Amino acid sequence: MSRDVLVLGGAGVDTTVYVPELPLPYRDTYQVPPVVDRIGNTGAGVALGCHALGLDVAFADLIGDDPQGALIRHALRDLDCSFGVARAGTRRSVLLVGPDGRRTSFYDPKDTPGERLPRHTYTGVRPRHAHVSIVGFCRYVYDDLGGVPISTDLHDWDGVNDHHKDFAYRSDLVFLSAAALRDPAAAMRGILSRGRAHTVVCTRGADGCLVLTRDHDEVRAFPAEPLPGPVADSNGAGDAFVSGFLYGTLRGRPLEECVRLGAIAGAHACSVPGTHESPITEDLLLRRAAG
Repeated sequence: MSRDVLVLGGAGVDTTVYVPELPLPYRDTYQVPPVVDRIGNTGAGVALGCHALGLDVAFADLIGDDPQGALIRHALRDLDCSFGVARAGTRRSVLLVGPDGRRTSFYDPKDTPGERLPRHTYTGVRPRHAHVSIVGFCRYVYDDLGGVPISTDLHDWDGVNDHHKDFAYRSDLVFLSAAALRDPAAAMRGILSRGRAHTVVCTRGADGCLVLTRDHDEVRAFPAEPLPGPVADSNGAGDAFVSGFLYGTLRGRPLEECVRLGAIAGAHACSVPGTHESPITEDLLLRRAAG
């Protein structure tokens, strides 16, 4: 079956706790607003974001035979999904979100050594583009994606951790955050020199993003887009950026416009609690881009 985007791996459940400040001083008990369980993690965010933008999306992952897995199946019910069973259960995160929208994440990857994503969950899809999440078992899917453009998001890679290197050097389009990088430009150049990427995009939150391409020697800086409202929750903003960028790419837009579409989607995400459940739509994205 043909699809615009195949997203592999990266669905989980986020338990979000809104706290009065970050870092949170020690205290035996805090009374907080209602604690919420939502679909989360990067693969689910990109899949739902691309779907909301009108792209035809397929998704494959390992999830647990547990209540969290059932939540994921329900949240992704409108997508073409194929799941294998994760023996350790569904990935979980606990997110502490402060009043300014910043968050601290406690991530439980539920890793099982030797676990693989069954080939039958994704090899029947003929995508125009594949987005590979950096969960361990996804490093083995690359050989099955010959001829398909591949993107990945390294998130807060420090430029050293070996876990990320297969993804960094075997993908054509690489996203990452500047959060843990001493020298973002050097890390971006390293990805291009050691791998096959044609484009590296390094997001910097309110400072916008940096872009380096194989056919352009200089790292270019792009501004962030204005927020459409008060900051509610920055969780999922990076996934929204990726979704907007991929939308532009698959619609044949030039690089500069892809960056702006990603920035608009990311800004929207910061103003919406539970971004993965309320991603920006194609109509709203294009109206904001035109305005």
